Amino acid sequence: MTRISTRFALLLAAAAVVPLLGYGAVSIYSLRTGAQQAVILGNLNVARQVAEQIELYVTGSVKILKAVAADLQQTGLQQWQKDRILKNFVLQFPEFKELTLVDDNGIPTVSSRLGAPTVSVPGSEGVAFEGVLMSRFSVDDDLLPTSIVAVRLQDEEGGWLVGRLNLEELWRMVDRIRVGDAGYALVVTGDGQLLAHGNPAAKSRVARGDNLRTHSLMSGGDGAAPSGETAFGQYSDERGPVLGVAARLPSLGWTVIVEQPRSEAFAIPIYLQWQLGIAITIALMVMLGVGYVFGYRFIDPILALTRGTRALAEGRLDERVAVESKDEIGQLGVAFNNMADRLVELQEDVRKKERQAMFGRISIGLVHDLSHPIQNIGNSCKLIIKMFDDVEYRETFKRTIERELAQVKRVLDDLRNVARPIPLQMFPIDTNKGLADLVESMQTTAETAGLRIEQELVLGPLYIDADLYALNRVYRNLITNSLQATPPSGSVVVRSTRDGSHAVIEVADTGYGIPKERLETIFEDFVTTKRRGLGLGLAISKKIVEQLGGTISVQSEVGVGTTFTLRFPLTKARPQRLEAV
Repeated sequence: MTRISTRFALLLAAAAVVPLLGYGAVSIYSLRTGAQQAVILGNLNVARQVAEQIELYVTGSVKILKAVAADLQQTGLQQWQKDRILKNFVLQFPEFKELTLVDDNGIPTVSSRLGAPTVSVPGSEGVAFEGVLMSRFSVDDDLLPTSIVAVRLQDEEGGWLVGRLNLEELWRMVDRIRVGDAGYALVVTGDGQLLAHGNPAAKSRVARGDNLRTHSLMSGGDGAAPSGETAFGQYSDERGPVLGVAARLPSLGWTVIVEQPRSEAFAIPIYLQWQLGIAITIALMVMLGVGYVFGYRFIDPILALTRGTRALAEGRLDERVAVESKDEIGQLGVAFNNMADRLVELQEDVRKKERQAMFGRISIGLVHDLSHPIQNIGNSCKLIIKMFDDVEYRETFKRTIERELAQVKRVLDDLRNVARPIPLQMFPIDTNKGLADLVESMQTTAETAGLRIEQELVLGPLYIDADLYALNRVYRNLITNSLQATPPSGSVVVRSTRDGSHAVIEVADTGYGIPKERLETIFEDFVTTKRRGLGLGLAISKKIVEQLGGTISVQSEVGVGTTFTLRFPLTKARPQRLEAV
């Protein structure tokens, strides 16, 4: 095995002036051209990634419109049902400002707008994309690009579903693109219309409707690819010499252009070129340049190991080094690759264990959240066999079964919609009645656990605007948690009071309490102080309360108990309705 010191000495001995000069000339040329190509390829990769993101964004918006159309066609829905579907989709998907159903005569039939519809089926100027018609883009009142998109309804009534596509997110996407300090991205349609510009000083060009059809990269550029999907070139604009690259979106016919001042783009190659030239000159003068030339090849494996180590540090565990030498560096390269392989195995093992743990938590949590309603259903079924002839109990049985089945469905819906809650149905309801019914339904559970559950409700009705099922979900979560956190012979008290223009509901227990350091995270997803459960109950409760316009807070002392407090604004509609009666 040849040692590194021996190889290095041989390289110094073989150094000569002529090879140094030849290597210097070739190195300078290769460095300049290679570095410039690397900059161009890097900017092209940025342009391609932006193009892919934009295409996914527009395609996703079109799929949303198609999904709405699929929900409407051949279903026999009433007009009010279609109206509800359109409004729900507009609330859930901000990409569309308006959705309107238009018949074959161009007359709007149903619209998500409260006022008159502002969209119509694109005419001859519309272009076909992903099975829909898309109009030319324009600038709305907020100076944002917008387009009309229409999809044909395939049913006996015919007609079109027309939407106003809002491209505000496209602007934000383009604004986030930066290449260096002064490099920006812009998006141009197939006919040259400027859609977005990342340079804040050039955004007015979008509002003016500037056309870039004559842009050098729109016609191919100096380095256009044979397929026409990418292009690059160097040209001048108001900032001086510019390096520009372009990536095209074949499905949309758009072009993403990334422009960067040439002085900034090639600053590093020029700097490195001068550095290398000076180093070669000094080496030639002191006759040590040959060692530098061959020394670079000598340290190349070390650089490869350095790059591999950095890749592992960044989480790219698929990085490997190719070291062909048989010396100590070669052995180090083999050891590095073996270490990377082992890290991949360990990471995969950790992922499997995390998945198993998560599945276990979900299973235990579902059992925890569904056990109470299923137990109530089972108890009611046993009693109905004995008390079937009791008309009054049959009604109680019916209410219990309907309530508990709704609770089971609610648990499953909460699990599915924890990240994106379903819009609530708001109606004036009496919180006192809901609390009283729920406390009554949970008396058996409390007695079984050896606990007392009491209610202290304010006199008279206490009306708020809320979703009955959602609010009952919050109440049940809080009461169930209090029952589970309270030892036998303890008590849980449910109170309601008025505080000015607000209704205040408290659920207090004499349980174990919650440590102070855990109070700040108690309302977060998958955080629980119990051994079982998903940790979604309080997180979902907080989201529901905030959707209803209320607030939720908690006070607890270890060994004394815990109190959850809900505050909701009182509704003004219900008292007026009562006065009218």
